[in-house]
Amino acid sequence: MAEPLFRRLALLGIGLIGSSVARIARERGDLAGEVVANARTPATLKRVAELGIADRIEADPAQAVQGADCVMLCAPVGAFAGLAEAIAPHLAPGAILTDVGSTKQSVIRDVGPLVPAGVHFVPAHPLAGTEYSGPDAGFTTLFDGRWCLLTPPPGTDAASVEKIAELWRRCGAMVQTMEPAHHDRVLAIVSHLPHLLAFTICGTADDLEGESRQEVLQFAATGFRDFTRIAASDPVMWRDVFLNNREALLEMLARFTEDAQAMARAVRWGDGAYIEDKILRGRHIRRSLIELKQA
Repeated sequence: MAEPLFRRLALLGIGLIGSSVARIARERGDLAGEVVANARTPATLKRVAELGIADRIEADPAQAVQGADCVMLCAPVGAFAGLAEAIAPHLAPGAILTDVGSTKQSVIRDVGPLVPAGVHFVPAHPLAGTEYSGPDAGFTTLFDGRWCLLTPPPGTDAASVEKIAELWRRCGAMVQTMEPAHHDRVLAIVSHLPHLLAFTICGTADDLEGESRQEVLQFAATGFRDFTRIAASDPVMWRDVFLNNREALLEMLARFTEDAQAMARAVRWGDGAYIEDKILRGRHIRRSLIELKQA
């Protein structure tokens, strides 16, 4: 078996992403010699112990990072500033601090200034997930064939960036480096806006009066069911994503709103050619996703 990439990996937050990394580390043996898990609630820590997916569990994040040569922030991004403040004095010299957050400018803003000299900060975002959360949700093939985007600030130690890239490759992901602001704009359209729309559509359905609401649930067609799957996602995580990618999300929402109004005009005035063109473009995007094996 190959030498483990890290001697000790500390996972701060052990939901879908963190518990999947822990499971992969347990299965492969070449990610980390030891996996330490930290979570906010005693119930989560108890469940991690029952699942046996970590070598050690710690209720205190400062204790969890002691002696770790890789620390991965897997909590909702809104918690990152507090976590970074708690662990900064306890990070080992030469350690790599990384994360899995869906917003990158906010992570660099909240965490970057607190990283001690001699600790290497490599922000990352694996583009993989399901609507499930918590330590039971993880599985070892979550990242297979998915992208992980690294957004290291200028001047980041190249060897540390390569080590985090290798960690994600060993987890099954394809890796690419991206500038943080560009990452946030791309994710605003491919992930954050679709989630915002799904939550909103389900909220609209939930606000319907009694009989209509019951019929929506009873006769939900595939389209609505797809929205409900996305809308079942973790509320704290997505609240934090929306608030921490506010500018890019609002820009994409404004563009979408203009396009939705144009489609409404086409429907109102019977412009079948416009409607058909939009549907064909949607089909083309779907075909492209399938060809890229990202469907």
